[in-house]
Amino acid sequence: MINKPAEEKRVAINVIDMVAGYGEDVILNHINFKVYEGEIFVILGGSGCGKSTLLKHLIGLNHPISGNIVINGIDITSNRESNLQQVLRECGILFQSGALFSSMTVAENVALPMQEHTDLPASSIDNIVRMKLAQVSLTGYEDHLPSEISGGMKKRAGLARAMALNPKVLFFDEPSAGLDPITSAELDQLIIRLNGSYNTTMVIVTHELPSIFSVAHRVIMLDKRVKKIIAEGQPQYLRDNSQNPFVRQFFNREIESDNDLLID
Repeated sequence: MINKPAEEKRVAINVIDMVAGYGEDVILNHINFKVYEGEIFVILGGSGCGKSTLLKHLIGLNHPISGNIVINGIDITSNRESNLQQVLRECGILFQSGALFSSMTVAENVALPMQEHTDLPASSIDNIVRMKLAQVSLTGYEDHLPSEISGGMKKRAGLARAMALNPKVLFFDEPSAGLDPITSAELDQLIIRLNGSYNTTMVIVTHELPSIFSVAHRVIMLDKRVKKIIAEGQPQYLRDNSQNPFVRQFFNREIESDNDLLID
């Protein structure tokens, strides 16, 4: 895949001067970044840096203290309820556990967004469900309950459900969490394949270095000490060239020295 210069790309997500937190506790302080159409964009950082907080704001679960979040040209922080619902119809979300409904079959879980948000007849929904499950290599598991499939298969079923409405943007919350290395690598390859086939913009929250180096076109790194973005770019470049000692330590799995100073 040949990456276009940033100025030629359409902005899918634009976070502008956003302050986020809980009550008086500020977690992210005046952060700015853009995600471009068709990009696999990874949000990373150490524990407690605000990765999950940022994701919750991007998908509308939380509202920022100040600043703006613009997704596909719509500001979800302005006229919030109306704009948020409009945007979310064009987004899919894969939660960490897969978040499948335990009493519903795999097929019923994937069908649910279409039943809720479209007027498609049942036969069309059934066809789309089979197609989505085929895309994530789950053909033949339509009638299985979540308790009857493995953790990796639950993630893939959750991904099929997230893709049910052909979203422009997919959000992933720690997609490799709880998976063995082989299953995690298989999920990484699935993400790469879907991105290449559909040019879907993907935003992934993770701290798994193998996945970051495998899938990410670009990353931002958050740091809880300054409550800001301390690095942005291609992960391989940041690993080898960042002037920030904490960034180098993170990407090279090194223990921080007491003499290292954080460069803001």
